[in-house]
Amino acid sequence: MKPIKIMKYRKVLLVCGILSSLLYVGTDILAAMKWEAYSYTSQGISELMAIGAPTRPLLVALFTIYDVLIVAFAFGILVTDSPKRSLRFTGIVLIVYGILGQVGLVFFPMHVRGSVGTITDPMHAALTAVIVLLILLSVGFGANVNGKWFRFYSICTILILFLFGAWASMDGPRIAANLPTPWMGVKERINVYGYMLWVMVLAILALRMEAGKTT
Repeated sequence: MKPIKIMKYRKVLLVCGILSSLLYVGTDILAAMKWEAYSYTSQGISELMAIGAPTRPLLVALFTIYDVLIVAFAFGILVTDSPKRSLRFTGIVLIVYGILGQVGLVFFPMHVRGSVGTITDPMHAALTAVIVLLILLSVGFGANVNGKWFRFYSICTILILFLFGAWASMDGPRIAANLPTPWMGVKERINVYGYMLWVMVLAILALRMEAGKTT
């Protein structure tokens, strides 16, 4: 009975990976719809949770749940029986990613455009850079989980993250100067949604590996 209980516990944790990505994307879309003055195509996700944004309370609540789900998923990866160290490294990186994401969400948000910034703005930028590095590390470590096709898919994901992440970051000075940033929202969301999809695929693969152990 004990092994069966542990198995069910693992599966619940791994399902959290799928739920986390669905929640993140759904929250982003919902918040953008609720703020009439917000432009989904030309403004970033961080602006939805910025100090002074009407959507900040919603984002803090739902993204806190996201961070809990991603950390739970990471623990699910850590307690699997996979002999691959890279998978365990992925779990460790995701735990740090979830914790720092929550720290940034609560303590270091940016301010809405046009308002007077404080120390939280440069801290937000610095913490975002660290989180981006953790995202790249998680994909890099997780690339070897399930054969050549997933490795190829992970490499493509890293390339997308580099390309669109760097492209979107060029609009940083324009945000600070309260200037228009056409298509920044699209560039950033291709980057973020691409990572959310990768996490979902990783979670599905981990669940299949767990299912294979029971047959």
